[in-house]
Amino acid sequence: MWLKPEEVLLKNALKLWVTQKSSCYFILQRRRGHGEGSGRFTGRLVGALDAVLDSNARVAPFRILLQVPGSQVYSPIACGELLNGSEVYWAIAIGATLEEINQHWEWLEQNLLHTLSVFDNKEDIASFVKGKIKALIAEETSSKLAEQEEEPEKFREALVKFEARFNFPEAEKLITYYSCCCWKGRVPRQGWLYLSINHLCFYSFFLGKELKLIIPWVDVQKLERTCNVFMTDTIRITTQNKERDFSMFLNLDEVFKIMEQLADITLRRLLDNEIFELDPDLQEPTQITKRDLEARAQNEFFRAFFRLPRKEKLHEVVDCSLWTPFSRCHTVGRMFASDSYVCFASKEDGCCNVVLPLREVVSIEKMEDTSLLPNPIIISIRSKMAFQFIELKDRESLVENLLRRLKLVHANSPVHYDTLKNEAETSSLFQSTSVCSDQKFGNFKLSQNGNMVDKETNLLPNSEALIAIFHQSGTQSPDSRMSREQIKASLWNDHFVEYGRTVCMFRTEKIRKLVAMGIPESLRGKLWLLFSDAVTDLASHPGYYGNLVEESMGKCCLVTEEIERDLHRSLPEHPAFQNETGIAALRRVLTAYAHRNPKIGYCQSMNILTSVLLLYAKEEEAFWLLVAVCERMLPDYFNHRVIGAQVDQSVFEELIRDRLPELAEHMKDLSTLASISLSWFLTLFLSIMPLESAVNVVDCFFYDGIKAIFQLGLAVLEANAVELCGSKDDGQALMILSRFLDHVKNEESPGPPIGNHHAFFSDDQEPYPVTDIADLIRDSYEKFGDQSVEMIEHMRCKHRIRVFQGHEDTTKQNVLRVVIPEVSILPEDLEELYDLFKREHMISCYWEQTSPAFQHHDPNRPYAEQYLIDAQQFTNLYKLVSPWTCGAHTEILAERTFRLLDENMDNLIAFKGFAVCLDIMYNGEMNEKIKLLYRLHLPPALTENDKDSQSPLKNPLLSTSRPLVFGKSNGDAIDYQKQLKQMLKDLAKEKDKTEKELPKMSQREFIQFCKTLYSMFHEDPEENDLYQAIATVTTLLLQIGEVGQRSSSSGSCSDEYMDDVQTEACASTSEQDSVFTDMGKPPQRYSQSLSMTEGDWTVSLEHILASLLTEQSLVNFFEKPLDIKSKLENAKINQYSLKTNELNHQSE
Repeated sequence: MWLKPEEVLLKNALKLWVTQKSSCYFILQRRRGHGEGSGRFTGRLVGALDAVLDSNARVAPFRILLQVPGSQVYSPIACGELLNGSEVYWAIAIGATLEEINQHWEWLEQNLLHTLSVFDNKEDIASFVKGKIKALIAEETSSKLAEQEEEPEKFREALVKFEARFNFPEAEKLITYYSCCCWKGRVPRQGWLYLSINHLCFYSFFLGKELKLIIPWVDVQKLERTCNVFMTDTIRITTQNKERDFSMFLNLDEVFKIMEQLADITLRRLLDNEIFELDPDLQEPTQITKRDLEARAQNEFFRAFFRLPRKEKLHEVVDCSLWTPFSRCHTVGRMFASDSYVCFASKEDGCCNVVLPLREVVSIEKMEDTSLLPNPIIISIRSKMAFQFIELKDRESLVENLLRRLKLVHANSPVHYDTLKNEAETSSLFQSTSVCSDQKFGNFKLSQNGNMVDKETNLLPNSEALIAIFHQSGTQSPDSRMSREQIKASLWNDHFVEYGRTVCMFRTEKIRKLVAMGIPESLRGKLWLLFSDAVTDLASHPGYYGNLVEESMGKCCLVTEEIERDLHRSLPEHPAFQNETGIAALRRVLTAYAHRNPKIGYCQSMNILTSVLLLYAKEEEAFWLLVAVCERMLPDYFNHRVIGAQVDQSVFEELIRDRLPELAEHMKDLSTLASISLSWFLTLFLSIMPLESAVNVVDCFFYDGIKAIFQLGLAVLEANAVELCGSKDDGQALMILSRFLDHVKNEESPGPPIGNHHAFFSDDQEPYPVTDIADLIRDSYEKFGDQSVEMIEHMRCKHRIRVFQGHEDTTKQNVLRVVIPEVSILPEDLEELYDLFKREHMISCYWEQTSPAFQHHDPNRPYAEQYLIDAQQFTNLYKLVSPWTCGAHTEILAERTFRLLDENMDNLIAFKGFAVCLDIMYNGEMNEKIKLLYRLHLPPALTENDKDSQSPLKNPLLSTSRPLVFGKSNGDAIDYQKQLKQMLKDLAKEKDKTEKELPKMSQREFIQFCKTLYSMFHEDPEENDLYQAIATVTTLLLQIGEVGQRSSSSGSCSDEYMDDVQTEACASTSEQDSVFTDMGKPPQRYSQSLSMTEGDWTVSLEHILASLLTEQSLVNFFEKPLDIKSKLENAKINQYSLKTNELNHQSE
């Protein structure tokens, strides 16, 4: 165990301790008298002394000391013994056994030894090591406490520190914490790593320097274990622009698994929330615990290993042994018990697996406990088989839970067929449980050529597999081919007798070899049902398929149109799909599935897969096989973004690098091979290999899952590695692989060869060598069959992060490509702005589950609409990045801006509108800025219920504590009059060119407009000049509105009328020293204007703009260059704190 570092005096140490190992920093010592066969007198004396001491005073036989080279306490080691002296060392670990102390020694060598060389100050080395050991002790203590039922005190202390250091809202739940080091260049920073539901945080205070890191899980682009110059094992977290290395964990495996789980859950919850269905225990992120994460990881492994439905929840995992009659012994393994299944997996991979649906179970009984059969139970199934499990811990509660779930399963899903014992009975097991022959489903359909299809033909499910109806004979003699089929069938029947013939059969390496040889056609569909456990779904849902057909066949929508287009492209070379019988069956299955699962609906490649399923299985069986493939065996493959297929392509690339390094070295960009191999995974090689060969691949897939496709893909690439290394471009690589796959033959197929659409690649003058599918599959198992389900699931988790982030990057680049031409903001600044916009959306998703933005996020929408923000989020961003800050008035202006941008009135806006608006504020011409301000003070931006829209009589317009001086010389007045007249004429011409004229502004709206301008000038360096200028402009505009009000009965304002207004305005300002000292008492003309009816008083955008242009200080204010970079930098720093303050304010 680790010790709190304490000084050890080494004087006379030679007599009590012997040095076993040493390095320049650490010493491992053994107590004399321990581990010596016939030691000398000193050893026997010390051993006897230790033996007679009280147990509390005994000394551990092994210890590790810290020594610092070059310090005053350092003395060298000579010949494995310490020299005598009075030096002081630090004891940092002790052990009762050599194995225990060696584990500590290895940890020091791997995590600390190489690191310490980077320190220049030797005292810092001692300080660093002692701090690290203390942190490890604290972590061990917290881990032990965490195992207790009540909440550990240490965790509460860590939670208090986490909240104080990072100032997150209460909704940011801390999951766990670890002591570790974060590398900054070559220097490690010792500190604490906090893992919460949305963030990874690190805090360090070392040698007087504080370091805080906050990394949102949604920003993590890569999470991997690696090594650096100093450390052999580190965790590297890669975000958009940075890499962070963390090391020196007490248990790095545990930390990495928790990180993977949190990153995976958060990314799928926030970036793919429509597809990913969280476990019920994880629906509420604030309720997630470390134990939940561990349970979820085990649950996902269980479902993937046995390929069970996603709804299955694992309840117990128990070490046990199962009696295997074929080997006449008990096989060691583990029992997995879930809602509807009891499964067994042997400790030795592939030795023996069993899947027992509770639906098949008749009884679960305890047997007498004996020395030979400790804690046994017997599980009996309907086919007169019994499974004996022994060495079960806590047998009583296990049996009780199993019986309770067994009763529930039988109550919810009563059995509709009897147990079957022989082959004749087995056939009835696979019969349709839905009798649909006399039902009428929907309306008639039109065939592809436009002819009406007979209703009976089109809507009645087929009662047998299509291959039985459209049987073809091969070119070889029928006797030769059938004899091979009979031999295979005989081997399978022998296997059934020994290992079982139902879904509960013992699954061993022997059955895998039989599958690799190719399943005989007479058993293929039935075994597909067993291996995929689709037979359980079939038997559990009597009448379900018939009802789906009835509900869906009469409807017409986009999905049914897509299905109709692809019906005649599905195995067109096979006679079963050259007439309406096969086409109608295919239509019914695809339409019924689209009706069952609207999230998937219909995707291309489903038609090819379903066609093959219909060849070998009855129609309803084919439907449930399709359900098993789409929802269990190939999760997330068949949806809008085919996330699952992309993840597996990324996994396949990594496997190529690991298993075919020479090919990977030649083809630097493996995405080419991935794009070629995508169809291999989506169609299980059915679209690129002759059908009689590809069905053997499907056999392996139903038995081994996606692992079979990975290993076969590697075998195909290895077989063509030499040619691929010589290929010059992607097209040639595609040609090589397509030609090879087109010549993969199945000599043992009882049917004739059926060509495929890749045959045009094979127009070679010289005959191309043929590869037998059995040989190719055998090679794939022998060379690449060592991949475990656990390894594949781990790689999927890692690559899912990359795929999601790849989609996010694509979304970002597409949005920026659309917005960049519309704005003058630099692309790099626009990218920063997009990140802030997206982060604001995410922050609300973190802590506000009812946020409209969270509810409206849909990754299937157009790129520009995937991230939307609501009014409060917009206000927060506006405060952070807008240059038009108005003090307390800022929030009001932000709300008006949001209402202006929300054109469709759904209370959400996209990034483009936000960026265009901000671009006007920063880079627009003065007339564009004034126009935007003008629109912000008209409906819909300005509403009747605007909280800052009080009567102008209650809040005087011109209110400041300082006097405003304004005036012009007589000469300037003449120029001013001419200038304004010309500006108005120019603006009138511009107005004629615009598509839509903005409405005129009422007096109430004008008062709000002026208030906004006054607020914008606050704390500006030229504040006084700006106040004087706006007072002048305001007076002028009020006079314009007043005169316009008087003359409204005689028509619109003409040029002559405007001349009068300008002359009058100039006269009112001709005295240079006119001062308003009491702003509560405006000029007489201004007071008169306020007393008039507001509805008759108007002013136009042209009037406002022309008036503002007359004041140079106002022109300078609106045309001065603004720096968006500094705003963006400050926004990144303050975005979290602003949101936290908002949430804290709401909770008060």
